[in-house]
Amino acid sequence: MLIATKCGIIPGIPYDSSAEHILRSAEESLKRLRTDVIDLYQIHRPDLLAHPEEVARALARLKESGKIRAAGISNHTPSQFAALERFLPFPIATHQPELSAWCLAPFRDGVIDQCLERGVAPLAWSPLAGGKLGLSAAEARKLPGGERLAGLIERLDALARREGVPRAAIALAFLLVHPAGIIPIVGTQRPERIRECLRAFDVKLTRADWYSVVQASDGARLP
Repeated sequence: MLIATKCGIIPGIPYDSSAEHILRSAEESLKRLRTDVIDLYQIHRPDLLAHPEEVARALARLKESGKIRAAGISNHTPSQFAALERFLPFPIATHQPELSAWCLAPFRDGVIDQCLERGVAPLAWSPLAGGKLGLSAAEARKLPGGERLAGLIERLDALARREGVPRAAIALAFLLVHPAGIIPIVGTQRPERIRECLRAFDVKLTRADWYSVVQASDGARLP
């Protein structure tokens, strides 16, 4: 088990990645978690007013003092990743974008490519699209982009029937099969849901299966 937490969001500001805030947040997290060290400490969202050198200096101080073992980022662009990396004396361990069968942007905007290049672990937040991939096709059609979402749900359901697993397992398997080693962050506290998600490891998706999900998500055939 690894202990991971984040810093950098203060409601009303909304972002603060100053060295002072990073250091104070780490101390407060250590107290709340009742531990001496955080395995993975992440910058939650980029603070456009914080120089990456200042952010790097704070993270380096935490690591040197033994209060964190590794540092990661969340919701950063590839260039923001590179700017922070330039000043850090150790590698960035993780990058956490929103990523799911419904949100494919990180596959195309350079985030996943950069993870592959640097050997960084991608952590996918909202891998079930914030619950959208749990809707029925009829419910999905009532939302913006509903026809496209419903088409994706129907494609996932077809694969789920073939594999004999819940739809969520297919949605997670879609991420797990990628060579970047994507780690989906499953946001549930219900043991039965966790067991259901574990069925993703029983799924065998072919390239044709994977790209059929991409096409359904895009709502258009690939070139």
